[in-house]
Amino acid sequence: SMYAGHPTSAGSRFMHNHIVKWDSELARRVKRSGVTVFGKTNTPEWGLQPVTEPELWGPTLNPWDIGRSSGGSSGGAGAAIAAGIVPMAGGGDGGGSIRIPASCCGLFGLKPSRGRTPTGPNRGQFWRGASIEHVITRSVRDSAAMLDATHGPDPGVPFEIPPPSGPWLKEVGLEPPTLRIAYTTTPSVAVDVHQDCIDAVEDAAQLLESLGHTVVSDHVPIDGEQFAHDFLTIVAGELGADLDEASRAVGRRPRRLELEPATWALGLISDVLSAHDYASALRRMEVMARDVGVFFESYDVILTPTVSLPPPPIGTVGPSTSEKAQLKLLGMFGSGHLMKAAGLIDQAAKSALDFIPWTPVFNITGHPAMSVPLYWNTDNLPIGVHFVGRFAREDTLFRLAGQLERSRPWFNRLSPMALRF
Repeated sequence: SMYAGHPTSAGSRFMHNHIVKWDSELARRVKRSGVTVFGKTNTPEWGLQPVTEPELWGPTLNPWDIGRSSGGSSGGAGAAIAAGIVPMAGGGDGGGSIRIPASCCGLFGLKPSRGRTPTGPNRGQFWRGASIEHVITRSVRDSAAMLDATHGPDPGVPFEIPPPSGPWLKEVGLEPPTLRIAYTTTPSVAVDVHQDCIDAVEDAAQLLESLGHTVVSDHVPIDGEQFAHDFLTIVAGELGADLDEASRAVGRRPRRLELEPATWALGLISDVLSAHDYASALRRMEVMARDVGVFFESYDVILTPTVSLPPPPIGTVGPSTSEKAQLKLLGMFGSGHLMKAAGLIDQAAKSALDFIPWTPVFNITGHPAMSVPLYWNTDNLPIGVHFVGRFAREDTLFRLAGQLERSRPWFNRLSPMALRF
């Protein structure tokens, strides 16, 4: 969130010295809740990567294994909680950026429904509503309490969603009804899923059945390749607008070496994509969201892996060294047309979802979703499982999460690096 008087670099050299002059509405509500805000955490440049390894600040290490990633883009938030520095930290989720660090760091991370938390007063929707802010926490209770304190429309909001029937904090302590849950470990894109992530979901399915829920193997029919292409189109277009906005704040355009190669390249791609491309991608995404809505007529919850791998070693997710060199070379020519001709746009679309084939889908559809820390592998690395609820039904997810937390407590399962008092 934007906090007046505090630097907000977006993980970028270009924004290194940028000081925000106003509080966002979410920041105002967080402050009114009574918590103490004392710092900001690391993020990849412009929140574009599912790991937190910006060139500006360096990689954020995972307290469960400092050779591994804490996830992203809210990886600094996840690491701070897993290290015992804070009980909760703010994050934004445009493709999984609350849920991914929660999975990698053994934490609870809920992405609220589209429009649930405010984006004003000086900003519209983030990524056409796909990106939303909330917190990562150690307990389900703290997530619910903070959402109680921050949810609701602010002046000028483009749309409103159904309000909760009561406090979400109360929902955490209530037993859910028998839920009909669809589960799958097969992504809609051609991605290899690590056996540990499959085992985590199978284990969760067994736990859910033992709690009385009906668990059915089923999946949402999604054209994965088309989704990947459309998601990249939307993200590229939004990055182009973000760079324009940042340029106005700084007073000039960024220079090539002030952005990381992948960010510069995506900005160039934004320049060659047309308004037609962007609008068509949005329309296809809206049709997909309707398909997911129809699927939810048969189920209360969807269960998938959160990510396709256990917490990955630092430097193994995102552009490789050779890909960065290629991007630098093409970036020197300053032409997205060359990248398109070289097939880099299609290549980028396919590789963007390698680590996160499930989470971005529900950013686009707007459904609430959460990563729950129910599983650790034989290397003592946390692997979250991913639950998605019907639109505006955070109550279902909080009830289910509370039940899971009581059945298999994780609060006192601390990382080797965690502060112990």
